[in-house]
Amino acid sequence: MVAAGGHWLDPNPISACFTDGNLITGAAWPGHPEFLKLSLEALGAKISNADKKVLFICGDFMEDYEVMVPFQALQGLGYMVDAVCPDKRAGDKCPTAVHDFEGAQTYSEKPGHNFALTADFETVQADAYDALIIPGGRSPEYLALNEKVLDLVKAFSKSNKPIASICHGQQILAAAGVLKGKRCTAYPAIKPQVTNAGGEWLDPNPISKCFTDGSLVTGAAWPAHPEFISQLMHLLGTEVTF
Repeated sequence: MVAAGGHWLDPNPISACFTDGNLITGAAWPGHPEFLKLSLEALGAKISNADKKVLFICGDFMEDYEVMVPFQALQGLGYMVDAVCPDKRAGDKCPTAVHDFEGAQTYSEKPGHNFALTADFETVQADAYDALIIPGGRSPEYLALNEKVLDLVKAFSKSNKPIASICHGQQILAAAGVLKGKRCTAYPAIKPQVTNAGGEWLDPNPISKCFTDGSLVTGAAWPAHPEFISQLMHLLGTEVTF
């Protein structure tokens, strides 16, 4: 870059991004929130009612995209976002998994990022947040057996605060008993769990389709992120105008 005539700015921290005229640059994926923020500003966007606090319930081998994308996107919009995991503290990390269809009868699984948590699970309270997000992947299989996780989900549901859950995250909602009478979707393989829990199944066709029923947003997989994030923003009253 220097040889090409650019003026080098050290990305310190690695999440730093810079704007010079019509050029926005960043060093790596930790800079996505700032990169998005600067891009929206460059386009003349006005973001209203983004002073919200959102909590992610995380676990080992949750789906990489399903935590990374909404977490960083909401940060870029100005939300205060926390991530917690049972038996872990702020600064600890959760390994993630990347799932995709590559020609086999089901999805493949590969190692993803090590996702850093921002708060302690043992001290987190639903009252401190405006919404809850539950990523999918492998972690819901065992988080659905954790009574403290289920109690936290029930607290958000009882307060009628937005809950956005994607893919296998609905395994946790089913175990918490908050799907009864709700029109919702999920990764198709867990349809029996959703319907057995009293949920009204909606086919995710296409797979990018999301649904909102009251304060519940559900999606089937990471291709649904645009709708997933947009519908949660709508519930929280956040608008982006140009």
